[in-house]
This record gives sequence, C-alpha cells and structure tokens, in this order.
Amino acid sequence: MNYRALGNTGIQVSEIGFGCWQLGNQNDWNGGDEQSSIALVHHALANGCNLFDTAPPYNMGQSETLLGQALKGQRQKAVICSKFGYSPDWQCDFSAKGLILSIEDSLKRLQTDYIDVLLMHSPPADQLLREETYLALDKLKAQGKIRAYGASVDSAQEMQLLMENTQSQVFELFFNILFQDVSSAFDQAQQQGIGLLAKVPLDSGWLSGKYDQHSQFTGVRSRWSKGQIKQRATLVNKVQTILGDIPVSEAAFAFILKHPAISSILPGCCNIKQFTQNQHASDTQLSEQAFIALQLLWQQQIKVLNLSW
Repeated sequence: MNYRALGNTGIQVSEIGFGCWQLGNQNDWNGGDEQSSIALVHHALANGCNLFDTAPPYNMGQSETLLGQALKGQRQKAVICSKFGYSPDWQCDFSAKGLILSIEDSLKRLQTDYIDVLLMHSPPADQLLREETYLALDKLKAQGKIRAYGASVDSAQEMQLLMENTQSQVFELFFNILFQDVSSAFDQAQQQGIGLLAKVPLDSGWLSGKYDQHSQFTGVRSRWSKGQIKQRATLVNKVQTILGDIPVSEAAFAFILKHPAISSILPGCCNIKQFTQNQHASDTQLSEQAFIALQLLWQQQIKVLNLSW
C-alpha cells in the first residue's frame, strides 16, 4: 500500500481508503454481519489501509459502532474520518449545538476520544458558511477532539467558497471518471495545502464493469430509471473504448490517483474480495494519452448531461 500526505494536516493516509457506509449494512448495500464486518476492518488494517470513512447516518449509527469495535486496541493505527450535520436517522442539524451533540455521540460509538478528520456532511447551501459552526469546529480542534476539519461536497463552486471563507483543511469530493466537476478547483486546493479525498470512485458500481443496460437494481441503487441505466451503460462503453484492454474498474482508480492533489480514494467495501480488488487496482498505470482522453470525454460529452448521482 502506498501513502500520501493529507494536505498540510500532518496526517499520512493510504492511497486506498475504506468507505464504511456498507459496514454491517445488509439492507442497502449487501454488507456483512457484525462479526464479518469487524473481521473486514482487521483485514484492511493488516494489509496497510489506515483511512476509514464513516458518518452517523451510515446504517443508522452502526457503521461507527462496528468501526469502533474493530479498532479497539488498534486505534493508533487508523485515521478516522467521520461527519456531522445528519443524525443516525438523517435529521438535519448543522448548528454549533448540533455539532457538539453529534461529535460526542460519534466519539462514544467509535470508542475513541478524538476523530482525525471531521467533515460537514453534504451541507445545504444555506449551511455551508455558518459562522457559529466554524467557531465550534475551531474550539473542538483546540480541545484535541478533532485533528482537522472540512466538508464533504460535490462541486468546485462549493470548494471555492470554503477555501475563500473558512479554515477547512480536508475536502471529501464526489469525483470519478464520470463526475469531474471538482477537478477545476484542484490547483487552488493544492496551493492551499488542502487534502482531497475522492468518494464514489466507481460511480456506485458502474465503473466496476459489472453492469450494463439490462442490469436491474435494488436498495440504494434502485434510484436509477431505465433511461438513466441505459445512459450510464453507454458512457461506460465509451470509457472502455478509450482504455482498450485495461479493465474499467482498475482504470477508475488509476485515473483518480493520477491527480497529484488527491490524497486517497474511498471505495465502499463489503467483503475481503472487494477490498483486495480495490487494493490491487491502485497498482494499475494509466498512460498520459488515456488520461487526457478521459478528461476530454468528460469535457466534451459527459459534462453537459448533468448526470444525477
């Protein structure tokens, strides 16, 4: 496993992290049970993965709880990234009071006295720059309850607002071959020493190569209409044409890691097989020609489609 600096935070993170939304989540993501979920985190740690991304509403708090159980006695080996703004049952509260209550509950579930990275969880536009919240975040950092803070956002515009108006140190970004909007703000983020984490790197499975226009979905993935499924399948075929013999699942990670501003990728993980595939995918090398072609595909054909998540 290779490691990169998380911006100027002083934290080193594995290039391939561990997205914990699936942890123990058998209803939405076909995740494992409690015992296998804990074993999966232990396996990831043993194989060099040190970055674990979770949030209070992931599996109604169970993601944090299971991660805390798995890291018991090994906390110092892990970098925990969690969030605030939504309760375990998805009630929205980005106030300073809500933040304090949220982090105290997260610390209990995680069985730790600090969180390495705390992020605003996809904040609505009117909550993005709430002054009282950032004052509270600075206080929590001074108290040692968090090491760094920032936000999980989906657009370059949100990144720029945060970079110009806050002391954010880390952004978690919706970024993959089919969603490249945020890349226009990468240079500014790198100049300001902000660590960038890429979420949804496989576009909820589309860039794994498992799906086509005839695929049917359940759980969270049932959000796509037949038209959207056909559209995604067509785009994946175009990506594969550019890649030639390189599997799209491997190129998806290589494309992201070819951006020096990115610190780590956060793929979801349900089992050891998936973790191993994610880890090996980071070894793939993408040619400069293919890299540029994928950027042009986004600029010329995908950007105008305004794909939904």
